[in-house]
Amino acid sequence: MHEHHPKRPFDLLALLLFAVLSLVGGPGSAAAGDSPWGADYFPNIPLVSHEGKSLRFFDDLIKDKVVMVNFIYTSCREACPLETARLRQVQKLLGDRVGKDVFMYSISIDPKNDTPEVLKKYAEAYHAGPGWLFLTGNEEEITLLRKKLGVYYEGMQIDNFRDHNISLVIGNQRTGIWVKTSPFENSHVLADKVGSWLHNWKTPSKSRSDYAQAPELRNLSRGETLFRTRCAACHSIGGGDILQSEKGEIGPDLLGVTRTRDRAWLTRWLAEPDQMLAEKDPLAMALLAKYNNLQMPNLSLNQLEVEALIEYMEEESRRVEQSRK
Repeated sequence: MHEHHPKRPFDLLALLLFAVLSLVGGPGSAAAGDSPWGADYFPNIPLVSHEGKSLRFFDDLIKDKVVMVNFIYTSCREACPLETARLRQVQKLLGDRVGKDVFMYSISIDPKNDTPEVLKKYAEAYHAGPGWLFLTGNEEEITLLRKKLGVYYEGMQIDNFRDHNISLVIGNQRTGIWVKTSPFENSHVLADKVGSWLHNWKTPSKSRSDYAQAPELRNLSRGETLFRTRCAACHSIGGGDILQSEKGEIGPDLLGVTRTRDRAWLTRWLAEPDQMLAEKDPLAMALLAKYNNLQMPNLSLNQLEVEALIEYMEEESRRVEQSRK
C-alpha cells in the first residue's frame, strides 16, 4: 500500500514512453495493428474469471480493446477495498458501455486463496456489474504480467502482499496508448479517461453543460481532501447510503456521525478499524453485519489526519443540514 520508488523496470518506461509519443499525434493516432504492444509483448497467459470462464489475457481480454486493469487480493484490508469501491463508481458512470467498448479486469495476486468462487463472492459484495471480470490464474504467470504492465517492484514484495503496487493501468491496445494512473483518482475523471480520451473522444457525452453552470473553485481543507480520497468511494455526507437504490449497500451515510457516535469511539474507529473488528467491538460488528460483511479498511491515518477528517465531517454535516432548512 505504501509507495516506494525503486528504479522502474524497462517495461514500464517503454509503456509510458510510447504513451507520451502517442499523445503527440493525439489519442488514436496509431493505426490498427501498428501498436508494438501486441501478442509478442503481452504474455497470453490463461486466466479464469469469477464466472468460471477460461480466458487468455491477450486474445480474449485486451486485444483491440479499451481496458482498465488492476491487481488486488480479496483478503486485503487496506487499499484494495477502497480501490474496488472506487472502480465500482466508475462502472456506474460508464453504465452499459462496460463490457461493450470498455472492459474492466481485476486480477488477483493471491491466486492460491482467490479461487473463482472466492472472487465471485467478492464481486457480489461490491455489486460489480456485467463487463467487470475478477480473474485468477497461475501466480508466476500473473507476476510476469505485472512486470510487463510495470506494476511489479521487487523491493515491494513482502509477506501478505501489504506493499503491493496499487496502480491502475488503462489502455487502448489497438492504438498502443497505455497509462498508469491512480485508482483513487476522482471517479468522473477516470470514467472520462477510459470513456472519452482513450476512444479519441468519439463517443459523445450524455450530459451537456455550459460554463455558467460550472462550480466555483475553492480551496479544500485537509479533512475534505482526506474524505474525497479515502472515504468517498464508500460513504457520503447527506447523500444517503452508497448504492442504497440497488441491492445491498457498501457504507453508511455519515451525516451527523460526530453526534451519533461517541467521539472516542469514532476517533479509534478511523485510526484502527481492523483492530476493533479483531476485538469484536459490538458496534463495529453490527456495522460489519449490516453492510454485507465488507470490512472498513485501515486508512493508515495519523492522529492529525483523524482529527482533520472528523472536523470536516462535522462541518459538512452542519452545512448540509443548514441547506435543507
